[in-house]
Amino acid sequence: MGLFWYFAGIFWTITIIGIPLGKQCFKIGTLCLSPFGKYVLSPVGGTGNFLLNLFWICITGLPLAIIEITIGMILCCTIVGIPFGKQHFKIARLSLTPFGSTIA
Repeated sequence: MGLFWYFAGIFWTITIIGIPLGKQCFKIGTLCLSPFGKYVLSPVGGTGNFLLNLFWICITGLPLAIIEITIGMILCCTIVGIPFGKQHFKIARLSLTPFGSTIA
C-alpha cells in the first residue's frame, strides 16, 4: 500500500497546485511502511484544512480508504492478521482527513 500512496504522491506533485496533496500522500506512504508504534492524532480544525480535506476525499482519499478498509477486513478474518488489519484501519482513517492530522 505504501507504493500506491507514493504513486498518488507523484501524480499529485506533477501539478503545481497538487504539491500539498502530494506531500500528504508521501506522509501516509511513509506511515504504511512502518505503522506499528505510531498514532494518528485527530485533525485540527480550520477553514483551509476543511476545504483541502473535502477536495482530498473527492479525488484521492475515498478510493484509497476503501482499499485500506477492504484489506483490513480481509486481514482481520484470521487471528494472526488482526494486528495488521488494525493498522490498515488506522491508515484508512488518516486517508480520509490527512490535512491537520499529525502522526506521533
